[in-house]
Amino acid sequence: MTKKPNFLVIVADDLGFTDTSAFGGEINTPNIEKLAQTGLRFTDFHTASACSPTRSMLLSGTDNHIAGLGQMGEFAARIPELFANKPGYEGYLNFKVAALPEILSENGYYNFISGKWHLGLSPDHWPDKRGFHNSFTLLPGAGNHYKYFPKDANDQYLNFLAPIFSENGKRLDPAIDIPDDFYSTKHFTDKFIQFLNDDEKRGDKPFFGLLTYTAPHWPFQAYEEKIAKYKGIYNDGPKELRRKRLDNAIKLGIIPEGVNPHAVETQREKEWSELTDKEKEVECRIMEIYAAMVEIMDDEIGNVLKELERKDELDNTFILFMSDNGAEGMMMEAMATTAERFKYFVETYYHNQFDNLGKKDSFVWYSDQWAQAATAPYYMYKMWASEGGIRCPLIIKPNNNKEIDNGKIRSQFVTVMDILPTILEIANIKHPYPEEFQNRKIEPLRGVSLLPIINGDEKNIHDSERIVGWELFAQQAIRKGNYKALYIPKPMGPDKWQLFNLEVDPGETNDLSEEKAELLKEMINHWSEYVAETGLVECTDVFYEELKGDYQPKVLY
Repeated sequence: MTKKPNFLVIVADDLGFTDTSAFGGEINTPNIEKLAQTGLRFTDFHTASACSPTRSMLLSGTDNHIAGLGQMGEFAARIPELFANKPGYEGYLNFKVAALPEILSENGYYNFISGKWHLGLSPDHWPDKRGFHNSFTLLPGAGNHYKYFPKDANDQYLNFLAPIFSENGKRLDPAIDIPDDFYSTKHFTDKFIQFLNDDEKRGDKPFFGLLTYTAPHWPFQAYEEKIAKYKGIYNDGPKELRRKRLDNAIKLGIIPEGVNPHAVETQREKEWSELTDKEKEVECRIMEIYAAMVEIMDDEIGNVLKELERKDELDNTFILFMSDNGAEGMMMEAMATTAERFKYFVETYYHNQFDNLGKKDSFVWYSDQWAQAATAPYYMYKMWASEGGIRCPLIIKPNNNKEIDNGKIRSQFVTVMDILPTILEIANIKHPYPEEFQNRKIEPLRGVSLLPIINGDEKNIHDSERIVGWELFAQQAIRKGNYKALYIPKPMGPDKWQLFNLEVDPGETNDLSEEKAELLKEMINHWSEYVAETGLVECTDVFYEELKGDYQPKVLY
């Protein structure tokens, strides 16, 4: 009798498209590269433009506007007149969907998660209520990587980066239950390995393990010895880093030759050449910390792989590694209310003197120029519906994969919604729709299994007639075949629908809206269909009231 496969899904937080060596980056990531060499790299993989919507799509196999994260909960709560009580905008993974661990649990799988959750703060919505037998999670969207959890004058933890952890349905006391030597990436890995070896709960069942790091999400913090390894690497600035990564990615076949990269835009006043030596030193230090965080994550992924090998379960484990959205370019800096609160929080509770950068009580992030070095040739970064915000690295190492083309690249268009049906097909499990599931009606899948592509089929699983849409933060996009219509409102964009042929122009540099006016009209009609199908609430007139009136992105190069 063939043993049922195990599944390991690893999610990085805000990892850039070319950060890892497997995708053309200079950061030392040998374990991720080994996965790529023994598996497949996908170069046209799409997520939502921000973290919790992506996670809802990953665990539901359907659109985030159906699964409960039509907007990130933190943003939807600030505009209740638009989003309150609207189906699909609950702010948590809702019960209209059958979550992947719930389905697997009903079919004999042992499920566990360690890391970021971001799919509901209420105990009714924690991982232990959605099919996980073991769970250790940071419940909100971000947190300090070290044990440094400042309190206000009333001895209360701050709402921003609140240390809200849960373990198996119990809320933890950060002062007592989080160890003094806590570092997020290591601790999440240690817990994951602990759950992997929980023979009492697992028995002889196959497993589904979800490892969701908060690295390399800000605040950038890392071990000093790792940071030191990258000293001097970034001294030539983001423009040169972008050039090198593009060259490397083209050599690897991650990016096709002849692609026209989108111009770099910045919200900051200065280009690299205009910075003082001291400003450059700070910028380089920040990037060095970021690189160290990515390498530490790779080290810990290596520890998980070693444990699977020790248990003789590596070959029978399907392993998937992905980022949840494009690199973080700090769009919050462009939002007046958020920027002021952010500045107050950092200046009041953290210490960003140069010698302290990277330590537990420092709080830094990199500029939008560094982010665009990571997302090139694509346009912009996290929170954008352009390719830089939604096209992400994906690596899959199939279980028992001796028959596939190891190390090969797959260039077909795929989405994060496709992961759930892929896992179910490999496990030989049928999705429960249209039947009731756990005494509730559920939504059908919008994703499609990746298994034909994994097995070497060069055809697209999303045929030329299939429609896929995106919307967050008032930015809208719709894709059919190789064409994508994109709407970015003022002041971030031109405030009109644009049209791009991603097959020849993935950088979204050549707007075809006038040349192919009839096709654009058809795409806009498809957008209306997508809105109706998903219950999407359009918010272009309201959302950007939060943006600074003087927002004027400057084109650099």
